[in-house]
Amino acid sequence: MAEGRAPSAKRTAAEKRGRTGETLAALFLRLKGYRILAQRVRTPVGEIDLIAEKAGVIAFVEVKARRQADTALGAVTPHSWQRIARAADHWMARRPHYANHGWRYDIIAVSRRRLPIHIRDAWRPGLA
Repeated sequence: MAEGRAPSAKRTAAEKRGRTGETLAALFLRLKGYRILAQRVRTPVGEIDLIAEKAGVIAFVEVKARRQADTALGAVTPHSWQRIARAADHWMARRPHYANHGWRYDIIAVSRRRLPIHIRDAWRPGLA
């Protein structure tokens, strides 16, 4: 975006929807027994929506909020997977105290009038 320009109303609404979706996804994970380690993580190589831990496994979670759940699930692309995998590698490399934890990549789809859909171990880097 050009410097000095205000974001469009559409972009502002999308940002708000995304933040709300991430908040709902974090609450949903907490109710499922996860501990949220970080939210909206920015690294030099990419961004991660949520990082959660349960039973010695770290989940790097991509959250998609859309009107329809299938649209949300389809919004996670191979390009997204690569970005998240690079960011997860970066995050883990700086936290040696998690070296003995397993880790995986999850997706949570947030849509209107239904519980979030949580897909555990949604992809594996190099296999996508």
